[in-house]
Amino acid sequence: MLKKFASDALGLSDIGKIIGPEDYDKTDADDYIRHEDNEKIYFLIKTKADEYCFTNIAFIHVDGENAVSSKRILKRYPYTQYKISNVLLETAGRVDLDIEIKFTLGNQSYSIDVDKRQLDKLNDLYKALVYISEEIHENSIMYNMATQSLDKAVAVLQNSKIEEAQIADQYKQLTEFGFSWLKSAREQYHEKDFGSVFEKYINN
Repeated sequence: MLKKFASDALGLSDIGKIIGPEDYDKTDADDYIRHEDNEKIYFLIKTKADEYCFTNIAFIHVDGENAVSSKRILKRYPYTQYKISNVLLETAGRVDLDIEIKFTLGNQSYSIDVDKRQLDKLNDLYKALVYISEEIHENSIMYNMATQSLDKAVAVLQNSKIEEAQIADQYKQLTEFGFSWLKSAREQYHEKDFGSVFEKYINN
């Protein structure tokens, strides 16, 4: 009992272990993967109470209230809706038993402790998350530039000196073109699946 209390006080009981692909099917998170949509687990960290699962399309947190309770809360964060930012990796000091990866999803911040002996594997996750964060940021800039370009085209048409009937016809054509063009831009700059990034950096 005293040993468990000391472990909890030092935070040792919450140090996560990186789970290998061969054991994904033994985790709770695996039950919530949308295999029907080609979703795949690429990285999974398990503590006594929680599971932190990174798939090609979302981050899944199986939130346990504590190590004793069997109650779980499933939290799912699709990368398209919750942008990854502020990715940090904190390595261990001489007396530390854990390393830490931190990141933000939308307005939700996470800090996950991992056994320091698994630093190499956590480095791979860090690189993948940093790349995804940079990619999402650049795509956001490009999409905003695309929408601004279309807005300028509409403004030019509205201020052009042509007959009202012609403006209506051209505005209709521009609207139809704009919808198709923005849909294409969204598909190009609003990436949903980052499987190729995880495959590049995660060495399973």
